[in-house]
Amino acid sequence: MFDQSRAPVIGSVVIGIDPGLSRCGYGAIRREGHRMVPVAFGVLRTPPEAPLPERLAQLQVDLEALFDDLTPAGVAVERILFQVNARTAITVGQASGLALAAAARRGIPVVHYSPNEVKLAVTGYGAADKEQVQAMVARLCNLASPPKPPDAADALALALCHLWVAPLRDTDHAGAASAANGLQRAVAAALARDEAP
Repeated sequence: MFDQSRAPVIGSVVIGIDPGLSRCGYGAIRREGHRMVPVAFGVLRTPPEAPLPERLAQLQVDLEALFDDLTPAGVAVERILFQVNARTAITVGQASGLALAAAARRGIPVVHYSPNEVKLAVTGYGAADKEQVQAMVARLCNLASPPKPPDAADALALALCHLWVAPLRDTDHAGAASAANGLQRAVAAALARDEAP
């Protein structure tokens, strides 16, 4: 059994999952030194008019194919904190459960992050809006524009968050400071690239 807190190996792929039944965002990133390289991102969709069991079965097949194709070292899933709409919360929970089960069957460690944790890791501000997160995802991944649709950008943000946060969990205080400085350097480099003529 894998240690759930284990940091991904440099060069390995981490997949972020922004769970949803109609649109389930995914974003796979590989770390190459200080660079974050997007491997794949997009949205898995199910037809809203189909019966719920069929939609869940289709999403399960798609998630399993995604994990088999990309063989991630880790999966980061958005933690469900609170939803005003109970129906939405249930379907998001069902989609999240499918991702967790697919990863567990393959022995892939899974970590949950709240939306605020992701915002803080990616932008440095836990209350950043979606546009700020999407802009930083594009900068950190060296993309010409923010990924579309937003579910894919959110999933890439989850993968980025995990690639930054997981090493902090595995280090002592001095190592944590070094990893945090690495994040600051990467953010500064991304901003400088974006401002260059």
